[in-house]
Amino acid sequence: MDCVKTATRLKGSWFHWLLQFTIWLCSFENVLALETPQESSHISSASTLASPPKSGIFKPIEISPTVIPHYSFPGGALPPMYPTYPSTYEPVLTGRCPVNFSAISSIMEKTASDCNQPLAAIVGNVICCPQFSSLLHIFQGFYSTSSDNLVLQNAAADDCFKDIVSILASRGANSSIPTICSTKSSNLTGGSCPVKDIKTFEKTVNTSKLLEACSSIDPLKECCRPICQPVIMEAALKISGMQSYMNDNKNAVGVSDQVNVLNDCKGVVFSWISRKLPHDSADKVFRRLSACKVNKACPLDLKQPSEVIAACRNVAAPSPSCCSTLNTYIAGIQRQMLITNRQAIICATVFGSMLQKGGVMTNVYELCDVDLKDFSLQAYGQEGCLLPSLPADMVYDNSTGFSFTCDLRDNIAAPWPSSSSMTSISLCAPEMSLPALPKSETFGNPGCRGGGVDLLVPILSIFVFSTLLF
Repeated sequence: MDCVKTATRLKGSWFHWLLQFTIWLCSFENVLALETPQESSHISSASTLASPPKSGIFKPIEISPTVIPHYSFPGGALPPMYPTYPSTYEPVLTGRCPVNFSAISSIMEKTASDCNQPLAAIVGNVICCPQFSSLLHIFQGFYSTSSDNLVLQNAAADDCFKDIVSILASRGANSSIPTICSTKSSNLTGGSCPVKDIKTFEKTVNTSKLLEACSSIDPLKECCRPICQPVIMEAALKISGMQSYMNDNKNAVGVSDQVNVLNDCKGVVFSWISRKLPHDSADKVFRRLSACKVNKACPLDLKQPSEVIAACRNVAAPSPSCCSTLNTYIAGIQRQMLITNRQAIICATVFGSMLQKGGVMTNVYELCDVDLKDFSLQAYGQEGCLLPSLPADMVYDNSTGFSFTCDLRDNIAAPWPSSSSMTSISLCAPEMSLPALPKSETFGNPGCRGGGVDLLVPILSIFVFSTLLF
């Protein structure tokens, strides 16, 4: 954009005011605010959520779903990114779950926001499901404070699980959270773990070591140089009896059964941790542990790219047919979900390896200008959004509805794999940081969206906050 590029050459206070007006116009380029008709709904008197605004015209904030530019989208309409305001109501409970849910209301409200009805599916892998899982761990520990058990009985688990989903739905959450997150009431029961009472647990596990390692987690170091995770695994192994099995496998069971037992016992360990920590602290711990897990793999469903391979196999220079086929394939990927910056690196590498195995040896990402953000849902027309790799939450504002922060929206080229035989990808450098990413071609020429000029920094800050990397 040339509107700012030449402006810094001029001096004088009169131009300073003219520049502000020009930048204000630039910030609204290609953006159309949509009018949202109000619908009457019953709002519970107990609700603490803000009321929807009276006006239907809103200003764009970050990549707020309030604002949708009119871009063409390959293959159909845009994904469901539109303003939404939670309509609350009194939930219908079973009456058989003996828990005062108001004691964990802050975590419930946070989960309802992170899993709000229209956006839960597209942020499920990164935001909604990790938060819902954290809520279940916290609820399990809270429930057990009035008993000697760390888990719920099957009947109580069914009733309480239904009540949890009902309460979340009454606060604007998607009622299909169990399906989206592949979660069942049995997650509250401890399943096949042989140790479920607190006395046996604390006799078997080094609880001091567990509490010291997991009371507080460094979100950067834990994923690459874990401290809490191995201690949780050690505790789960002890209460599962797997350590003795490793030494004496006379009564051996199938590998899948062993994995199920171990996972069930990890749930018991999480319950004990949530029982010992304040709810907010436990939530931070569980979310950070989830972030380590979700950023280890590509969550996208990458179909076999047969047509891309056929069109790009012998290409050595930019080819319209190759790039068109590749763009069509990527357009299908963009409909799936929002992913993190780390997940995008993994997805791009995995997809590149699939192409290489099919005989596409040329870097088609470079030939066809494929960027990292192209692997995520295009939340802002054809401008992609990558969520931060650290735990993030949905943000509700009474004038813009729900929104979320993009960690990366710049044009950083997707990495082409060095080998098609890559079996695993590690983003942990020796110094425990992401590998250096290539610089954007637009760096140094940011136009109306960037900084780089001292005079523009204080003026532009209110318009470009959402484009900064956090």
